[in-house]
Amino acid sequence: MTDQKPFNFPPPDDPSIGYSVTRRPDGGMHYVFTDTERPTLLHWREFALAHLAAADHNTRNLYDLRQVRRLTQEALRLALEVGNDPAARNVRTAVLVSSPEMAAALDEISAISERGNFRVFTDPEDAEEWLAQPFSRLLK
Repeated sequence: MTDQKPFNFPPPDDPSIGYSVTRRPDGGMHYVFTDTERPTLLHWREFALAHLAAADHNTRNLYDLRQVRRLTQEALRLALEVGNDPAARNVRTAVLVSSPEMAAALDEISAISERGNFRVFTDPEDAEEWLAQPFSRLLK
């Protein structure tokens, strides 16, 4: 068994921060959000940017937003900011949502994002299947 790669910035340990993060078996991140309040967003932004700054290879991230009922404009703006960081080109991102409205909001981000390695899913198995594809098959 191999040791998990350490985090470059401390994960949230304050119960008022509405997300948790663990390492995926492939070395990427698995985020689970319960809210998108400002403290959550600001902590996540710092966490995500710290990891992007150290990104030196292709990685796969899964964002589970199924417990989030709505996305604020600030959440969408910060997601676009982080997603358009130059280091994000090395990150394939799958986002799980529970409603067509949430998918539509994130599809807007996908449409204006500079990245082609971002997809929205409602089925966890579909998200994992897409994440598992070789990076040479990034775009369908």
